[in-house]
This record gives sequence, structure tokens and C-alpha cells, in this order.
Amino acid sequence: MAGNFTSPSQVDLIQRRQRLRRQRRVRLFQALWRGLTVTALAGGLVWVTTLPIWLIRKPEQIKVEGNRLIPSQALRSLVPIAYPQSLLQLKPEAIAKELKTKAPISDVVVNRQLFPPSLTIRVVERYPVAIVLANTSDIQLLSQNSIKSKDTAAKIGLLDENGMRLPLENYTLIQQSIKLPSLKVIGNPEHYRRNWSTLYREISRSPIKITELDFQNPANLILKTELGTIHLGPYGMQFSEQIKTLDRMRKLPNQVSLDQVAYIDLRNPDSPFIQTSGSKGSVKPDSP
Repeated sequence: MAGNFTSPSQVDLIQRRQRLRRQRRVRLFQALWRGLTVTALAGGLVWVTTLPIWLIRKPEQIKVEGNRLIPSQALRSLVPIAYPQSLLQLKPEAIAKELKTKAPISDVVVNRQLFPPSLTIRVVERYPVAIVLANTSDIQLLSQNSIKSKDTAAKIGLLDENGMRLPLENYTLIQQSIKLPSLKVIGNPEHYRRNWSTLYREISRSPIKITELDFQNPANLILKTELGTIHLGPYGMQFSEQIKTLDRMRKLPNQVSLDQVAYIDLRNPDSPFIQTSGSKGSVKPDSP
């Protein structure tokens, strides 16, 4: 059975075309409105960034946190800002990267604050725990007057507790003077770099003060301590036991005059002996 289909009237066609034109006008108006809104927001943002209330005008608007070794003023001087500068145009990641390049810090976080306009820089410093020297003759370079020289500072390195080498000049460039660590490490860094973290942990726990580690001869690590010179042989697994034996010898001055001691041999921590000067003899210390 055939269906009855009626053709749209002329009026219906006119009304349909009018609806389509209205819909196109509405969509065009909406697109135009969205474009104007985005343009206005972008323009407003540019205008806001230029307002005086959002400017960093002076270094005092930079707050430094977490620093104990490096002066805040020195860190502020390293921030790459041309004053005055819009706070919203600053790039925290770029500032952080620049600071890590120029200062002895392991981590830095830079945050912007709008009220009041300021920057907060939170740093994690690298603390030097030892001085690195190539040989014993370089010890004479450690006078306060010498380390102020850029050429001298380039020859002296510092180590943090993780074995990261820190150029001394990085410190002397950002402050007039620096209190150097008392511990000295002499010799080729390849002889101790891999084991430095463990080695430093052991000597830092020792009740006997250790002031120097001499790695110039890989077959015989020599320590300078408050008990005198200590010969350990090659650094190895027994280092921890050697340090414990050294601790148990803390009463040695009651047995032997330290002036007569050439060195203490701890190659075998279970059987230490003392090499005396003058007679070239050796003394077996009392059992701890």
C-alpha cells in the first residue's frame, strides 16, 4: 500500500531557510564573541604584567631559604634579573638552572608570590667536608691569603660527603672568605672517589680525630690523626675494623710517648704494632 507523501509548501521552505540563517548567525556571533574574549584576556594579562604592583624592583624582594653556608645576599646577586622586572614574566625553572650552575647547591626551587610581589628561593647546599690536594706540597696553598687568589683557588678542590667535587673558586666567588674543612685528602681522586661515601662515614664517626688521608701510594693509605701517623696498607674491606682498632688505642699515650712514635701500623687490625723513631725498633701495644 503506497504511502501518502506531501511536498513541503513554499511557506515551509522559506521558514526552514530562515531558521538555518538564524543558526548560522548565532554560531558566527558565538565564534566572534569567543575570539573577542580570548583577545581581551590576553591583552588584559599583558596589561596586568606591566602594572607597577607586579614588579620586582630590588633584590630585597627575593627571599632565600635553606642556606647556612652561602650568604643570602650572595645568592641574590646570582639571580639573573634586570631590575625592575615583571614578576609574571620571570621563569622559575630558568632561574633555578642558573643558580645550580653558579653556586654550590644540589637542589633549588623558585616560587613566585603575588601578594606582596616577591620571589622565594629554597636551596639545598652542598657542604664541603674535605679539602682535595694533588700532593703534600700543595698544603702550603691553604693559607687564607693564598686561597683568595683565583689561580690558587683553581688548584684546590673540596669534597662533599657524597664524593662530589666542589671547586673552591665557586665559594670564593660568592663570599669574601670561607672556613675550610679541617680534613685533607691528598692524592689521585681515582683512588678514593668510588668509596668516598663509605670511607667518610667511617672516619666521621671515629672518636679519634683524623685530619688527613694520604692516597698518594695506593698500596698504603696513610692517616694523620691525634695519635700520630697511621699506616693502613691498601684501602679495602677491613678499613672499618682498622678504624675500630684505632679507637681502641686511644689510651696509647699512657703507654708510649707519642714523640717517639714514627707511625702506627694497622695493616693487620688484629695485630697492630708501633714503629718507633731513633732505634728503628717496633713496639707491640698492650691489648685494648
